[in-house]
Amino acid sequence: MSTEHFDVLVVGAGISGIAAGYHLQTACPGRTYAILERRNTIGGTWDLFRYPGIRSDSDMYTLGYPFRPWTDPKAIADGPAILRYVNETAREFGIDRNIRFGHHVKRAAWSTADARWTVEAERTDTKERCRFTCNFLFMCSGYYNYDAGYTPDFAGTEHFRGRIVHPQQWTADIEYADKRVIVIGSGATAVTLVPELATRATHVTMLQRSPSYILSLPSRDSLANALRRFLPNALVYRLIRWKNVLIGAYFFWFCRRSPERAKAFLLRQVRAALGPDYDVEQHFTPRYNPWQQRLCLVPDSDLFKAIKAGQVSVVTDHIETFTEQGIRLRSGRTLEADLVVTATGLNLQLLGGLEVTVDDEPVEFSKTLTYKGVMFSDVPNLALTVGYTNASWTLKCDLTCEYVCRLLNYMETNGYAQCCPRPHDPDMERGPFIDFTSGYVRRAIEAFPKQGIKLPWRAYQNYMLDVWTVAYGSLTDDALAFTRRPAGRHPDATPDEATLPGQAAG
Repeated sequence: MSTEHFDVLVVGAGISGIAAGYHLQTACPGRTYAILERRNTIGGTWDLFRYPGIRSDSDMYTLGYPFRPWTDPKAIADGPAILRYVNETAREFGIDRNIRFGHHVKRAAWSTADARWTVEAERTDTKERCRFTCNFLFMCSGYYNYDAGYTPDFAGTEHFRGRIVHPQQWTADIEYADKRVIVIGSGATAVTLVPELATRATHVTMLQRSPSYILSLPSRDSLANALRRFLPNALVYRLIRWKNVLIGAYFFWFCRRSPERAKAFLLRQVRAALGPDYDVEQHFTPRYNPWQQRLCLVPDSDLFKAIKAGQVSVVTDHIETFTEQGIRLRSGRTLEADLVVTATGLNLQLLGGLEVTVDDEPVEFSKTLTYKGVMFSDVPNLALTVGYTNASWTLKCDLTCEYVCRLLNYMETNGYAQCCPRPHDPDMERGPFIDFTSGYVRRAIEAFPKQGIKLPWRAYQNYMLDVWTVAYGSLTDDALAFTRRPAGRHPDATPDEATLPGQAAG
């Protein structure tokens, strides 16, 4: 088996991987890199999910790339528009020429003696095994399992005469026109699907066990579209990006500081949209406080308009069993359906299920600490890009890419072969990697790394703080250990095992 070497290997050609490619070839132009992508196309999530109405629940001024302004009049974009944007970005900057499609990365082994990763991948077409080596491994594969979404074990599904489908497995042959449709769920996927299905279905029922908080926003940013008339697109993009960052940060702070006031604000909006006679208490009042789970966004009140028009019904109940004609609820009520869509969540998966070893020892990531939300304790030369839970994914992704590039340049300038976060306090209090109460988080969070109670081991979910600590903060602290090669040693030679104290970044 032949082996190819790159300075940096990026795993994943979605929105994060394309950002990584841009930053590497811009900030680290002397380094070689390749992007290994399991699928045969660019786009990641935005290529995988094909269900009707798929869209972002973040505005494109913060979800878009800072180096390529979003210019479409719609700020809340649909999936196809986002996919085009990511593909155009990859082509415009030549990033697509560095992508190896159809490569499913399976294993990564770090050797301290060689100061490099050996990465094994499998060709998805031929099942042929491929081997790569790299000095730095940059994981941009997200944290969802791309093979299957989450569907509970509902009783009686074998009796149902219609079709049952999870949105992650939506295919072009699924027909919903002139059919009775039940969408199980109340999260972001459900509130996206329901109004779109209602445009063609006979009727759509959103069946939920419990409600979620829903916020309606205009799909177009009127200020941005007005400013474009007399200001350059790039400037407008930066201004609106920061406007939305600050508004989003303030609203998150408001929800956490004054949950009852935030709850009243959100429910007041729902009542205004649905009218005084609608049972908002039962169908749109969650049992948790705002932002303990991610808010669901509906552009231009499309869900509420479909409910008022009689195209959509919301039912809050528990499923007892599927029947031949539909679903029987715990209350005794029966809902008839031709198609049931289980928008019941996704499965989390760290590093795409990658098997990782360090000097032949398997890494148990559940026992590691996350360093600045970017690296892992005792795992050298590896970074992961993970977006915010309370803001756009790309905001943190972009900061992570900047950090990795600064780190690589610092290591090259100072002759370092290895950098590794090392906690000095084994008794440090630890918390979950993602501090959310959502079901998809609770089901998998024990397998994820932990975070500490203070920097650099704490991920604060705060963009402004991360701009300072991640994008522009010092590259050296007591927690990050660097290993330098002896003077005159060839870069591929074995590094000196001695850990050197940190030096101030230049």
